[in-house]
Amino acid sequence: MENKLKVIDLFSGCGGFSYGFESAGYHVLLGVDNDKAALETFKANHNNSKVLLADLHLENAIDDIINAVKGHKIDVIIAGPPCQGFSLTGARQKDDDRNKLFYSVFKLAKRLNPKAVIIENVPGLATLYDGHAKDAILKEFKKLKLTSNFKVLFAPDYEVPQIRKRIFFVGLNSKLGKFEFPKEILTPDKYNTTSIAISDLPSRVKDFGIENDKYDKPAKTLYQKNMRSGTKVLYNHVATKHTDHVINVISQVPEGGNHKDLPKGVGDSRKFNEAWTRYHSNKPSKTIDTGHRNHFHYKYNRVPTVRENARLQSFPDSFVFHGTRTQQNKQVGNAVPPLLGFHVAKHLLTFLNKKP
Repeated sequence: MENKLKVIDLFSGCGGFSYGFESAGYHVLLGVDNDKAALETFKANHNNSKVLLADLHLENAIDDIINAVKGHKIDVIIAGPPCQGFSLTGARQKDDDRNKLFYSVFKLAKRLNPKAVIIENVPGLATLYDGHAKDAILKEFKKLKLTSNFKVLFAPDYEVPQIRKRIFFVGLNSKLGKFEFPKEILTPDKYNTTSIAISDLPSRVKDFGIENDKYDKPAKTLYQKNMRSGTKVLYNHVATKHTDHVINVISQVPEGGNHKDLPKGVGDSRKFNEAWTRYHSNKPSKTIDTGHRNHFHYKYNRVPTVRENARLQSFPDSFVFHGTRTQQNKQVGNAVPPLLGFHVAKHLLTFLNKKP
């Protein structure tokens, strides 16, 4: 561990970003968040990492983080500040305190002087409020004398079977040059699809509530084999038992369709854009969110399980989620897809391994 590059993960959630960095050969020393259940999941799945329950609105949080990693030289700070303030969904309040949480990343970086700082967020951050947030972030990089670059990455290009866009800001020690983003791994005709990701998992049409289970069929794709590597037990694959009415509505949505494809008078309780959306087996899934009520399995008349959504986020099956199912869904939806994090982290090594 001592020879590996050291990482702190701020706003870590359950640790998707961290898992990607660990897979690329880094040592994540610490995950920091204010969500106790998410940190329980983080701790259970990052055996050599500490966790710190902290509110980064508070001034003393920075001191607590520094004390937690005392004695270690920190090479990289990664952070995914809450995106609610910047998100294209919900109220866009310019003075929302959550919009300013990224300043805590730079306060810590100023004191620890890492080689690299990475911030990820929703793509809308680049243009929202006439680019005010983006400009503020770039200004902070400049204050720390870090070169900076940013780009919106499309998750399917990096093997993730999910339509998801995220913006990444990367600041580097000026002696290491300016970060260039990794090239796409897959082309659209080769994307991992929903069926490529989850078709091997039990149907859960009847056995709704099994917590720990065995696979009932072999892996069918390379992606599935990789996701199943290292575990023989199937965790977090618990299905929701819907009412007959909900099942009836879902059954009338065609593959890849949504509420617009329902007969008149059916499913009128939900009419917004993502309502009653059924995944398409031959396409990446829709963006996994923190809830689980609006998207449905491409074949079965139910919402995806936590494990199915985790697969679509590129979490391996050995990554076990803790807390209530509501908390687990939130953890999965809030996470940076580990495979996306892995490709960023792996490419970052080509810069960090340079000798300034």
